[in-house]
Parts: sequence; C-alpha cells; structure tokens
Amino acid sequence: MSTIYNNILTSIKSQEKLLAVLIDPDKMKLDVLSGFMGKLNKSIATHIFVGGSEVNRDITHILVRALKKMTTLPIILFPGDVTQITNSADALLFLSLISGRNPDYLIDKHIQAASILKDSELEVIPTGYVLIENGKETSVQRVTQTQPMPRNDIQKIVNTAYAGQLLGQKLMYLEAGSGATNPVNVEIISEVRQVINIPLIVGGGIKSPRQLSEAYQAGADMIVIGTAFEENESFFLLLKK
Repeated sequence: MSTIYNNILTSIKSQEKLLAVLIDPDKMKLDVLSGFMGKLNKSIATHIFVGGSEVNRDITHILVRALKKMTTLPIILFPGDVTQITNSADALLFLSLISGRNPDYLIDKHIQAASILKDSELEVIPTGYVLIENGKETSVQRVTQTQPMPRNDIQKIVNTAYAGQLLGQKLMYLEAGSGATNPVNVEIISEVRQVINIPLIVGGGIKSPRQLSEAYQAGADMIVIGTAFEENESFFLLLKK
C-alpha cells in the first residue's frame, strides 16, 4: 500500500501546502517530548519526520514509539543510516543522495537496508535527495563525505532533480542542511518546480513565516522545518492552526 504517498498527492492536488517538522532523535529529550508535541499538534504541521545524520542505535525506535502515543500525524523516517530504521513508523524516505558521488549513499546503504525492509510493513518512498550549499558545512556533508551543489549552478541542480525523476524517484528533496545559514533560494525552487512533476520537498534554513511563504510561492509542495523549532519554540505560535 502507498497510503502516505497517495495522501501527499491528494493534498497537493487540493492545493494544500504541507509542513513537516523534523525531529532529531539525538537532540530530542523524552522528558520534554510531551510539551513539545502539545505545541506541535496545535500547529499547522501535517507530517513528522524523524532522523538525523548521526543517531545512536535504538534511539529512533524509542522516540517513534513515544511519538505514536502523542500524535495522529503520520511519522516518516528520514534516516541518516540503516540503524535508524524502525517498523514503528508509518513510512520511510528511501533517500538517494543524487547530488553526491559517494556510492555508499547512492546504492550501498540501500542494499544494507533491503533485508530489513523486505519483511517490513513500512511504506517505502523512493526519494531523490539534493544537498545544496548554504554558507557553512553541514552534518550531512561531513557524514556522507560529499560536496553540496553550488547555489549558483542552478542548471546542474535542475538537471540533477530531473535525472532523479527519470530514475523513478517519487519525491524530490532540496536540502540546505540543518541549521543552514541560507535556505534554498526561491530561484532554485522555481526552476526545479518547472521541470519535475513529482512532489517537491524543501528543507534547511527556513526560520520565519516569510521564508516559509516564499518557498511555497516558488513551488515547494512540502517544507521541512527542524532547527527553527529546536532553537525557538515560540515559532509554534506563529504557525498555529
């Protein structure tokens, strides 16, 4: 079944703008999770992403199980490694780092995950992942040992996203990285949107309602916010239903 993915398609068709909150298991403490989720459930968030570049084994599973008791929002794994896969979630972004050339993140990690996913009930969503420079080194860059794509090489970014679609990716994710100095700029979003016809996700560095609105207007179907909530929970107040 493809419930999560089909719901994303239906929402986009209805012109609903989607907002995912990314929770890093290594940064979220269980003793503050209830208060955090109380605010999140009152926000306009439509999805919860769980994952990080460097997460200790088993922490993701513990966090997802706790989240399941506190929300009805779909919980989607955004894993930095095979060790972050847990059947307690609803779906998994099967990420292919198509902006890089490290075979580990183009196919090898996927092979490692195959035996786990073969008998899993997780909905697996193939996702092209494009890392774009933001002004500083990100944990994704450090862990994957890949370079982000230059912000000014828009045509190459567009071609990379389109190639990902041709390869069969069902989602395209433009990522500036956690705590990015600069978010993915609107020109990149707009140019990619004009070329691909699969859902477009944009994340990294979006810290204000204005940036959120600009990304949507440029063509993002779903925006992912992480650090903005981690550093300033009052941001929830600006995104209340």
